[in-house]
Amino acid sequence: MLQQTQVATVIPYFERFTARFPSVATLAAAPEQEVLRHWEGLGYYRRARQMHAAAQKVVEIHDSEFPETFADVLALPGIGRYTAGAILSISRDQRLPVVEANTLRLYSRLIGLRTPPTHAASQRVLWEFAESILPRRGSGQLNQAAMELGSLVCTPREPTCKTCPLAAGCTARELGLQETIPGKVKKIQYEARREVAVVVRSGSRFLVRQCQPGERWSGLWDFPRCEVPGDADPTLVAIDHLRDAFGLSIEPPERLATIKHGVTKYRITLDVLNAEAVGTPSPAKDTAIQWQTRAHIGKLPLSTTGRKIFQKL
Repeated sequence: MLQQTQVATVIPYFERFTARFPSVATLAAAPEQEVLRHWEGLGYYRRARQMHAAAQKVVEIHDSEFPETFADVLALPGIGRYTAGAILSISRDQRLPVVEANTLRLYSRLIGLRTPPTHAASQRVLWEFAESILPRRGSGQLNQAAMELGSLVCTPREPTCKTCPLAAGCTARELGLQETIPGKVKKIQYEARREVAVVVRSGSRFLVRQCQPGERWSGLWDFPRCEVPGDADPTLVAIDHLRDAFGLSIEPPERLATIKHGVTKYRITLDVLNAEAVGTPSPAKDTAIQWQTRAHIGKLPLSTTGRKIFQKL
């Protein structure tokens, strides 16, 4: 949960998640949709699916006991070298290094690494250095201290070198390069994008669809939506989309809301419309397209904007 998410944000999610899934067996046995519902709002939903798959492997292969060898942990879905090292060094005091965003920056400055840290040769140097400083006992404590030092003291900009306990041995500080090492991260060039979503009602039911593999928010449920090209009228685009994708006609829609949000490199303006279906829609043959009551939709795992739309129903 803490991958790319702040601790303060994670705490309430963690408490709810562990209350519902108190053991690896409970998590493994749960339907994916329920796991996603409890993850809803944290984003990066692939993490939830991979953790669910990892729990199933722990149950099936390791008899519900978390593996204790590096190779076995690394073989679990969603776990790479850094995560495996962090888990085993912290929980089992195994002598394994950790190189992630904070320690990468810290170690790059300590050794005065001039080459881009993402290059293969640089990565090899950093991992070798991280391993060389590990004590015989207490590797987990050192790894946690290094991550914390990188997060709070050896920050990307204006590191507080005067309070750093490692300042005396820092090559970057000695050379005055602490502001340039490990180099600037390329800034994301954000793109403006317009989309339209439609709340289509038929009696007491609303049209929802499950996002498919390869789509944004794969596995989650959402209201029909599509991109609005150029200066096109979102209402006309929505009417065409519902006809082409769902074989559905609607009464003239009303504007329900405008939601602005960001997804990866996009800054999206989402126009939300509200409309009544014409006639009685035929039951969808595709199980990923459903007419559901408000009560049922509330129990589905929804996208972040989908949840905001739902709250306006």
